[in-house]
Amino acid sequence: MWTAGKVAVPKLVQRGVDAGIVAGDKPAILRWALLIAGAGLISAVFTGMRRYWAFKEARWTEMVLRDRLFAHIQRLHFAYHDEAQTGQLMSRANTDLQQIQGFVVLIPLSISNAVTVLAVTVLLLLTSPLLALIALLPLPLVNVAAKMFSSRLHPTMVGVQQESAELAAVVEESVSGVRVVKGFGAERVQQRRLRDEADDLYEVSLTATRIRSRYWPILELLPNLGLVGVLAYGGRLVIDGRLRLGELIAFNVYVVMLIWPLRMLGMIIAWAQRASASAQRVHEVLSTAPVVVDPAKPVQLPPDGRGEVRFERVRFGYANGSGPVLDGFDLRIAPGESVALVGATGSGKSTVAKLIPRFYDVDDGAVLIDGVDVRRAAIADVRRSVGIVFEETFLFSDSIAANIAFADPDAPPEAVERAARLAGAHEFITELPEGYGTEIGERGYSLSGGQRQRIAIARAILADPRVLILDDATSAVDPTKEHEIRDALTEVMRGRTTIVIAHRPATIALAERVVLIDGGRVAESGTHEELLAGSDRYRQVLASAERATGEGIGAGVDAEVGAGVRD
Repeated sequence: MWTAGKVAVPKLVQRGVDAGIVAGDKPAILRWALLIAGAGLISAVFTGMRRYWAFKEARWTEMVLRDRLFAHIQRLHFAYHDEAQTGQLMSRANTDLQQIQGFVVLIPLSISNAVTVLAVTVLLLLTSPLLALIALLPLPLVNVAAKMFSSRLHPTMVGVQQESAELAAVVEESVSGVRVVKGFGAERVQQRRLRDEADDLYEVSLTATRIRSRYWPILELLPNLGLVGVLAYGGRLVIDGRLRLGELIAFNVYVVMLIWPLRMLGMIIAWAQRASASAQRVHEVLSTAPVVVDPAKPVQLPPDGRGEVRFERVRFGYANGSGPVLDGFDLRIAPGESVALVGATGSGKSTVAKLIPRFYDVDDGAVLIDGVDVRRAAIADVRRSVGIVFEETFLFSDSIAANIAFADPDAPPEAVERAARLAGAHEFITELPEGYGTEIGERGYSLSGGQRQRIAIARAILADPRVLILDDATSAVDPTKEHEIRDALTEVMRGRTTIVIAHRPATIALAERVVLIDGGRVAESGTHEELLAGSDRYRQVLASAERATGEGIGAGVDAEVGAGVRD
């Protein structure tokens, strides 16, 4: 209807000129003028409807793609996120999707323009084939210029999107690591990085601008050549009486109607190339298959399981090709038992913790929870059964209560408070301005390191896992205040299978058994006192950890080591 209303106007103008103005019929002029107004109103109404539909579909497409991309990024395995830049992923989820959305808006316009060009071409041929040929003669040249424009612009637009993502990555890293940047006085270093990336983006954008400035004027000029030819030849036909004045006017209006769609061709090509580059970048993420996935027929973990953990001849190495971290690793942790994993830096302590919730899949062997290979169970089932307090605490920009109840947003306030009390966090939370409703800001940096870790411990407690992993969970707690949460941890660990990864003797002592990892295998196993007295390697690891941290509690460790040596 939009095209019909639009192409009807020149014909109505033709009738108004020939039957009204040329014939001197004033009532006819008014009648045709009203008909032109009606056709314009129809065109305007359907223009609004078309615009609404175009933006609705474009926003829907953007929403679907964003939901799909976000869900896929969440599903991707840890190894992918180990290598992917956050800024690159953010650029794909924002800038690239906006480029795609902008092009989708143009699709209905492109379709309507194509229909208009087709309808106008037919009407021109019906009016005067020779004059139509003169008007349409530049079209093949427009097509050639458009193809050349497209082929030269596409690789440049891919570069623009890539450089934009790299610039976003520098900004994201600088903002996320602002404390490190300021701590080392490296503001100028980051400014230089940003300037270099901005210069690269400027250069590739300028290349794209040069291409546009070369081809866009050609695409603007060529359609106007047809108008010049129509006026020159059509005017002679009118003078010779072989064409009516109204027909020439209508013909010119139709040619003018062709100019705008053909001018739009350059903009559509530019948008299409940028959207194509963005679509390729989004596709790169969506086409990456998750490595850690649910089995075809998941096995349910025993509902009455108490958290037995077994490693059977496990061999595992990271994708960086540095060799196996664990090789022939065997370990059994009984239900309700607490075990401390101790070893030198890079020995694989944290790797052991990451294999239990299946953050990575083993290369060989098996990891079992309550007798079920974690690869045979649903990922969600496994991870609901394992609670982790990481060494690097991450809190969300939300209230303290929401952070504690992260795994169960519908948890009652009583459960949240109980978890906080067990983690030794209740007292400092109640002293905050709004208590559990206090907004803690991005990553919780408004709190101290010890406070953040206690909230993280409370978050793990509320999840009520059958297996609790404390990955150096007291590392950010001042040694003089570590006792404040040690008793709480003892209470939390009682009767629950717990794996403690630590280097402080006081934290290690929380566990019933200590396992020394060396060479990718279990080297020693026993109580802290037994290993301290009988294992030279264990004493070396503790002494090395003490020197690395520079903590004063080790004077006692040195004494213990010395006593162990004397024994």
